[in-house]
Amino acid sequence: MSRSAVFLDEMGVGPLWRLRQGAAAEAVDVVEAPVEVEVAVAAPVAEAVEAVIEVVAEAVAEVQAEAPVAVVATPAPAAEPDDTAWFDDAPPPPPVKQLSDADIAVLDWEGLTAAVAKCARCDLCKTRKGVVMGRGDRQGDWLMLASSPSRLEEREGRALPGEQGKLLDNMLKAIEVDAGSGVYITHLLKCRPLDEAGQERLPTESESAACRPYFERELALLQPRTIVTLGSMAAAGINPGEKPVRGTVRQLGNASVVATFHPEMLLQDETGKAKARAWADLCLAKSTHGD
Repeated sequence: MSRSAVFLDEMGVGPLWRLRQGAAAEAVDVVEAPVEVEVAVAAPVAEAVEAVIEVVAEAVAEVQAEAPVAVVATPAPAAEPDDTAWFDDAPPPPPVKQLSDADIAVLDWEGLTAAVAKCARCDLCKTRKGVVMGRGDRQGDWLMLASSPSRLEEREGRALPGEQGKLLDNMLKAIEVDAGSGVYITHLLKCRPLDEAGQERLPTESESAACRPYFERELALLQPRTIVTLGSMAAAGINPGEKPVRGTVRQLGNASVVATFHPEMLLQDETGKAKARAWADLCLAKSTHGD
């Protein structure tokens, strides 16, 4: 098929057919005639189409020459890094609200334990490895009171653990007191005081005063009949300003107070003298307590 025929076919322009009347032999002329007709009729159309194509091609070439279109691949935006630096500008969490003495005075056992765990009433909270809350029978008649936790107590989070606790149990058993029932053990301070070198030291007056409301709340919840102080610091600290005297009975509210040695000191007593005195102290406490 010629180029012109292709364009005519695409444009829907076919050859011009003319039917002649006559013999069948004339049909040959009819078939052959379109060749002449096609040339005669389609030539102007084909020339027009070619002219249009040339004009369009020239226009496109001019446009491309004047303003070439550059196809630039725009890279996809890079994913932002997982930057958390903005957290540095976030305000710090609010400090834990510290309870006042009046707030502590109305706490139950669970609330008191929780308050001691997050206490920051003095600077001991900056150096402690943990707090030591009291343990034992919370309805007991007997209160065993030490001054402040030792390294071992701080590490285990338990008042008088290990050999100290076993010795205390035996001491109470000797005066027919069941350490597993009716006895509560605690400290005046719930944190271990340390100096700048990390060594144990005596608590300051401000530290003792800051922790005092916790002990007083324990005392109010427990309401013991007899308090046995363990060690000279506990004997002196239970009634600030009052000089304790071994072998005597003092009062703290409705409770009788008797002083004796700390079990740790008794474990180090090789002469047995301190143990003999401790036995006398326990017998005094037992007689004061009654049945």
